[in-house]
Amino acid sequence: MRILITLLTSPAYLCSMIFELKQLAVFFEEESLQHLEQVYTQKDYSKVAILCDSNTHEHCLADFLADCPFLPGDQIEILELEPGEDTKSIEVLAQLWDAMGALALDRNSLVINLGGGVICDLGGFAASTFMRGIDFVNFPTSLLAMVDASVGSKTGINFGGYKNRIGLFADPLMVGIIPDFLQSLPADELASGWAEMLKHGLIADFNHYQDLIRRKPKSESLNKELIEHSVSLKAEVVKEDKQEGGRRKILNFGHSVGHALESYYHQAGMAISHGHAVALGMQVELALSATYAGLDSQEASSMIAALKQFYAFPKVEIEAEVFHQLLAGDKKNSGGQLRLVLLAEPGKAVYDVEVPAESIWSSLQDQQQ
Repeated sequence: MRILITLLTSPAYLCSMIFELKQLAVFFEEESLQHLEQVYTQKDYSKVAILCDSNTHEHCLADFLADCPFLPGDQIEILELEPGEDTKSIEVLAQLWDAMGALALDRNSLVINLGGGVICDLGGFAASTFMRGIDFVNFPTSLLAMVDASVGSKTGINFGGYKNRIGLFADPLMVGIIPDFLQSLPADELASGWAEMLKHGLIADFNHYQDLIRRKPKSESLNKELIEHSVSLKAEVVKEDKQEGGRRKILNFGHSVGHALESYYHQAGMAISHGHAVALGMQVELALSATYAGLDSQEASSMIAALKQFYAFPKVEIEAEVFHQLLAGDKKNSGGQLRLVLLAEPGKAVYDVEVPAESIWSSLQDQQQ
């Protein structure tokens, strides 16, 4: 184990990784707070609004403010939302715009998104559209947000029963990652982010996947180096293709099927986390990879079995018509064709692979067994 970690974080690789992250203004621990102070002092901000939910307000806000004495109390406004995926809606977005106006935020204000993926996605979208755009930064507090939602310039909301249907690309001034926030997370939230880390390994660095799968999704086994490496894998892809015209599509591995399942279970009153849904999607898409992308079938079966240890399908019968409708509405499709990201080999993904709907449905039924 130590040899593997040493190889992943060799001096040359580590320097390259840190460079990639700083190009995207991603900073860790104390350095993130120092950079926030630089951002704040370089501009004469009229107000600072901190967006959080009730969980991060209780567990993270006080410590965050204590670590940021440079933020004057008389300039800070706290905007608190209810936690959960339902918050990422057009109705809450409108309420947030109203609140920003009532607090007299202007184009010289700063929004700090302190929370998980919902807060980072919604807060970034609200800030980037209010008065045609005001500055915002992300301080993710969940593992999922640290390794996924806060990095990559995607913002948005759910709409019409579909995940992330409305949104835009908008860059935060910076992203600050403080792993200590993970100490307050429940096990299912850690498992949700861990699934995205596993995905990064499957599509871009199989050694990273193998190192993770030997562990369990617990805060004590997820050190800064593992998180930093996972973020760097995503950052490298995003830097190459910010607008998702090509290679960035590989980050959607597990998401075409996963988003459909996430929406389906939510509508059925059996909501599962985003990461859990993506892990289920990866099981289905790994099986399809053996048929449509040349992945060795034994390797596919081994990876599926490993994922099944931690991510099981809910015991509910899925209606084919509803599932197909959700799958067809995926924004990665084109010209009515279902296009998936699949694995050609461990650590190497291919994108825009056309797969018939009946094959996806058959694979889904097989993995539910």
